[in-house]
Amino acid sequence: MLTIPSTRHNARGVESLVDALPSLQRLTGQTIVVKLGGAAIAAGNPDHVLADVALLRLVGVRVVLVHGGGPEITAEQRRAGSEPRFWHGLRVTDEQTIEIVRAVLTQHVGPALAAQLRLLGATAVPLSGDDGTLLVLRHVEPGGEELGYVGDVVRVDPAHVEAVLDAGGIPVVATMGRGGADGHAYNVNADAAAAELAIALDAMALVLLTDVPGVRDADGELIHELPASHARTLLAAGTVNGGMIPKIDAAMRALEAAASVDIVDGRVPHGLLLDLLTDQPVGTRVVRSPIAARGSAHCLPGEI
Repeated sequence: MLTIPSTRHNARGVESLVDALPSLQRLTGQTIVVKLGGAAIAAGNPDHVLADVALLRLVGVRVVLVHGGGPEITAEQRRAGSEPRFWHGLRVTDEQTIEIVRAVLTQHVGPALAAQLRLLGATAVPLSGDDGTLLVLRHVEPGGEELGYVGDVVRVDPAHVEAVLDAGGIPVVATMGRGGADGHAYNVNADAAAAELAIALDAMALVLLTDVPGVRDADGELIHELPASHARTLLAAGTVNGGMIPKIDAAMRALEAAASVDIVDGRVPHGLLLDLLTDQPVGTRVVRSPIAARGSAHCLPGEI
């Protein structure tokens, strides 16, 4: 007997695509910076994230993928007999550690992500922030702590990134930088690097993918929409701590250019697309003010 497959499931999928059309129209031609943290990679299979990135690029969204590699760097440090040390989410980086960072990010993680994107039909080019003057850093000692080769971004030259975007590709950027004073390779927080790239590229949105549901308040409740003023209160009260501190700092910095910044649970299947194409953020959306995100998924600059 001939079995005719049910079309109900396929029809729902088509309806979902049609529902997403207005959001796709807003995104097409715009630049989106997506930061894929090493913890998010380690917490689950990143294939769904890369599929989302490839799809966005194929429908005309200019996507920059910024990546870290924290868990792999930590593992390599321990294999080399060095116990990793952190200060407020920032890795203490001596001469041995910076070489480990370079090897992990530029020889393994970046090329592997680019290769996976190519398998999905996208053109992807691995880059590093210490290529030329892409990310120029200054040595920092936050709180008087000596962190070694750790820097803050003081200048961004996005020419190589823009060239890849203009050619229809996806830049896959490793978060290292070059010291402006000494020319040495430096480690830079991936959230901070993504924020500075978003500003330099006049990006429509910045999405920080992580391995937690989002930002929580003092009672442990997930905050879906977080105005910048309240974010500062959470930081001052110590409610936000550890690795979430640089994410909030980066979000508030990027709000100077982007309409909003989303901290998204990268473990949610296709959470990137759900976040960008629906009204409800998959995690925490940091906005300039509550009205900024009201009524649409992502507003274009000038629409808030």
